[in-house]
Amino acid sequence: MALDPQIHESWKEALKEEFSHSYMGELKTFLVEEKKFHTVYPRGSEIFNAFNSTPFDRVKAVILGQDPYHGPGQAHGLSFSVRQGVALPPSLQNIFKELVDDIGCPYPQSGDLTHWAQEGVLLLNTLLTVRAGEAFSHKERGWERFTDRVIQTLSQRREHIVFILWGAPAGKKAAMIDADKHCILRAPHPSPLSAYRGFFGSKPFSRTNDYLTRNGITPIDWRL
Repeated sequence: MALDPQIHESWKEALKEEFSHSYMGELKTFLVEEKKFHTVYPRGSEIFNAFNSTPFDRVKAVILGQDPYHGPGQAHGLSFSVRQGVALPPSLQNIFKELVDDIGCPYPQSGDLTHWAQEGVLLLNTLLTVRAGEAFSHKERGWERFTDRVIQTLSQRREHIVFILWGAPAGKKAAMIDADKHCILRAPHPSPLSAYRGFFGSKPFSRTNDYLTRNGITPIDWRL
C-alpha cells in the first residue's frame, strides 16, 4: 500500500518534508501488516480522500474528526461522512440538525459530505485508518504526528481559514493555530452524549461564512 503517490500534488508539495521522515515508512509497514490479519477502513485508495478532494490552496475551512468510522461500508476518508445509502451515524444526524437550524436548508438525504470537501472544507480525521470494529485501534502509530503537521502547515502557510473544532480532543489543536490569521470555532462534540451541552445552537456554518465573507472569500455552499 503506497502512501505517498495517492495524495494530491499540492499536499505532496506542502508536506514533502513530512513524507521523508522515518515514521511514515514505519506507518506504512504497520498498515501492510495490519491488512494481512484484519480489515482496515477506509480502503487504501481512500486513506487520503480528504486531501485529494480539497487541494491545499483551496482549503477554506477544516472540520476535525477523530478516527474513521469502524463499521462496514461507512468510512471513505472524509471526517463524519458516510457513503451514499449508508445509515446516518448519530453524530452526523446531530450535525445535520444544526445545519438545518443554522442556515435553514432542507435536511440532507445522504450522509456523503463530498460536496463540502469540493467546496473547500477539509474533512480531516486525526487518525486516517482504523481496524474494523475497534475504535482508536490505530492510535499512536504515526497518524497524529502527520495530521498535527497538516494543521500547523495550514496555519503557517495560509490565511483566513476557519478551523471548526468539536469536542475536547479537537479543541486541544487550537494551540497549533495562529488565531491572528485564522478563525477558530470551538464547541462540544456533536455526539448524543454532548450535543446538548453547547453544540446545538453554536451555528458553525453561518459563522464560517460570515468570517469568509468579511475577508473577501466566497462563502461555502453547505447545502447537500
